[in-house]
This record gives sequence, C-alpha cells and structure tokens, in this order.
Amino acid sequence: MKTRTFHDLHHGERPLLLPNVWSFASGAAMVEAGFPAVGTTSLGVAATAGKPDAAGGTRAETLALARGLARLPVPVTIDVEAGFSDRPEEVAALAADLASWGIAGVNIEDGRPGGVLAPPDDQCALITAVKAAAPDLFVNARTDCHWLPGHTAQTLDRVRAYTEAGADGIFVPGLAGETGVRAAVAATHLPLNVLFLPGGATFDELAAMGVRRVSYGSLLYRTALHAAVVTAVEGRAPAGIPTYDDVQRLVSA
Repeated sequence: MKTRTFHDLHHGERPLLLPNVWSFASGAAMVEAGFPAVGTTSLGVAATAGKPDAAGGTRAETLALARGLARLPVPVTIDVEAGFSDRPEEVAALAADLASWGIAGVNIEDGRPGGVLAPPDDQCALITAVKAAAPDLFVNARTDCHWLPGHTAQTLDRVRAYTEAGADGIFVPGLAGETGVRAAVAATHLPLNVLFLPGGATFDELAAMGVRRVSYGSLLYRTALHAAVVTAVEGRAPAGIPTYDDVQRLVSA
C-alpha cells in the first residue's frame, strides 16, 4: 500500500529525498529517475496556472494534478497550502478525497495570505480534523515561522503543538544551521522535514543532524524555467534533454 510505504520511507536508514513536481510529466520523470516518492510544489502549480502561490486560489488545479499523479507507481504527497478553506471540516473533506484517490500524504501550512500565521490552536484543530477524516494519510504539518519575519521564536512551540495535534511529520521550510535544525529535531519525535537550500548543509550533513526528509520545494520548477530561458536565448540544447518520444512514453504509462 502506497500510504504505508510513504510512512516507512520516513524511518529508513537514510532520509527521504523528495522531488517536488508541478505536472504529471515532471512526476513521471522523477519516478523514472529512481525517486521512491514525489511531492508537489504549490508555487509550480500556481505559477503554471498564472496564479500567485499561497493565496488559496489553486484548489481546482491542485486537485486535478493530484488525480493525475495518483496514477504513478510510487507514493505521492500533495501540497494543499493552508487547505483552501478556513473551515476544518472542509479541509478534512478535501484530505479524505485525496486519500480515496490513492494519495499518500499532504502538506498543510500555517502561513496565511498577507504574511501572517494562523493561531496555533486553529492550526492544531485543522490537523486533528484532517487526521480524523483520513487516518492513514501522512500529514506533514508545516510551520512558516522561518519564512515570515518576526516569528522565528515561535518555531519550537509550534513544532510541539502540531506534534501533539496528531501530525505525522513536521516541516520547517527555511530552517538552516545546525543549531536550529538539531533543536527542531529534539522538539518532536516525528520525522523532521527541511528544504534543500543551495549553498547550505548537504544531504549527508542534514542526515547527521537527524533530519528525516529533505524536499526540493520550488527549486526544481524554478530551475526548469531558467533552463528553458537559457536554451531559448542561446539557441542550443544542453545534452540529455528527453526526446519528444521520451515524453510521450512517460505520460502514456
């Protein structure tokens, strides 16, 4: 079962290295490259639709992509931003739908439009409601304390609160530096997820600190945009680009 496999991937000998994708083809390509699971990037999903990220306006696009990615032979986790609703029961229903399609996990964040954080009690109620509606779904509770100015001091309190609320994993994007990472690891018995940051700690270094999941976030999507522009401007394709037939095969599986 994909959901059980996804849980187990957070407790292996090595952390789970998770590529974040924005389309079925990008997901299929990551599976072909050997990744045991894939996630989505909300920025990639939103920008592809011509919409801003983290504004709660991509529910339809996110669900459409989830239905497609559920075809993949590996576990898939979906970034649902803050759940696309202020009502816990509606977010819980969304999670239950995703689970019924074969989706293995979700990311749920406490950041809200306008650069504010949801009150901890409200976010805990959201996490608890989602777990009640979809008990097997891996709920990765994300706190944006390190992405929003002035909130860093709340990080560990929120890590502990979301742990007690029933989350399966904790995600602290923007967390960097050994002291901060080790403190977050020590604050929860759940797997800690951090972003891979170019120029920051290596995968091996993060593993040694106790991190159990390393995500790419929007990096792969932004890299793909950059590569497309460079190719167009320079008028020559770098080696290794998939052929037309390669892509047709990926999406026809």
